[in-house]
Amino acid sequence: MEEKKRILIVEDERAIVEILKFNLMREGYDTLEALDGELGLELARTKDPDLILLDVMLPKMNGFEICQNLRDAGSTVPIIMLTAREEETDKVFGLEAGADDYMTKPFNILEVKARIKTILRRAGAGKEAPKMEITAGDITININTRSVISHGEPVNLTVKEFDLLNLFMSNIGKIYSRDELLETIWGFDYIGDFRTVDVHIRRLREKIEKDPANPKHIMTKWGVGYYFAE
Repeated sequence: MEEKKRILIVEDERAIVEILKFNLMREGYDTLEALDGELGLELARTKDPDLILLDVMLPKMNGFEICQNLRDAGSTVPIIMLTAREEETDKVFGLEAGADDYMTKPFNILEVKARIKTILRRAGAGKEAPKMEITAGDITININTRSVISHGEPVNLTVKEFDLLNLFMSNIGKIYSRDELLETIWGFDYIGDFRTVDVHIRRLREKIEKDPANPKHIMTKWGVGYYFAE
């Protein structure tokens, strides 16, 4: 019997927590809940959740700090940030801190469940598949374990970062527009914008390139899109 996935809800509005908990448990997930940032970070570190729903505005520690703290510690747990504000800077801050996705409140619970299902499916993809590695230049990815070696050192990538790198390295030299990347990596129904792609590309370069300001692998074709060069 497959073990239930565990979702950590870090949200200070108890009514929202109860709505999310009720609906996620109906979908077969286990849940953990935290009403402030400090407890949320502690549970994220000690309870090994499979995914985190993380509010931005929290008592004691905000969602950006929690996300950045986890990423700095090497955690690759998928994180969906929840924000009641629609400012573009909030979305960019969340992505730059290491979030995989974001949703603006009030949100549709059906969309929340769909986003969770998609991210968890991608995070678990390939676990039962035969070992498969792709090497290009000084970068190697293992599709089975979703691991990355760059310049001889292991690199921790989030779900979306790995999906981007896998797509690029599986199609070396092919240029993908930001529209195509949003459609392929985030899905047809994703309600986002090009900044989502740009921020993830920047984070990916910072992790796998020796000189992110002068990348050798994740290249930009100005006015067209991005591609991978050996």
